[in-house]
Amino acid sequence: MSNSTFSGPVRSVGGFTVVTAKDDGTTQASISSTGVASLDANTMSVEAGTGITTGSGTVYRSSVIRSGGIITTQILIDLTGLRSTGSGDIIGVNGTALVCHIGQIVAATNGTILTGSMECFEAPAGGDPDINVHSATEGTGVEDGAIGDLTETILVNAGDATLGSKVYFTGVPAADSFLYLTTGAATDADYTAGKLLIELKGYAA
Repeated sequence: MSNSTFSGPVRSVGGFTVVTAKDDGTTQASISSTGVASLDANTMSVEAGTGITTGSGTVYRSSVIRSGGIITTQILIDLTGLRSTGSGDIIGVNGTALVCHIGQIVAATNGTILTGSMECFEAPAGGDPDINVHSATEGTGVEDGAIGDLTETILVNAGDATLGSKVYFTGVPAADSFLYLTTGAATDADYTAGKLLIELKGYAA
């Protein structure tokens, strides 16, 4: 039997089985693909609006991974090029009417969300470091718009993000809701730095 070496993820439609064989050809063990972390979706079904992704220097990436019955959704964002304004306002590209959500929670993709967190890998600079996360029924929120004008729920009142800080959500987003970054204080300026990882843990219905 020939050997195959793979670099990167192995993807299979319909599942696969890993079999370890002894030298005499008999089967030693087998592992079904259900025992291996698998990708039900590479990214969120609806990723960030253009009021986030068109920022100069802004980086946005999402990932959705299912391992058994646990679904992990991650959003990695470099705030550079986005803007904070007044307290309670939505963060996004300055002076545009582009939507500024950072993704939508879809039950079929993200599962039922049980908990969440936000971790800071580079302290925000330029814009306000007091960054909160909200969910809202509407996906129409724009930069400098008040999150309170939407049908919203605060997920974490985080305080100032600093290098290495990690805060845990006190609320969870409902299915079909959109996520927003908002400011907890008033600083009208563009971000020149700030790297955040938002992680949501859910389960398959």
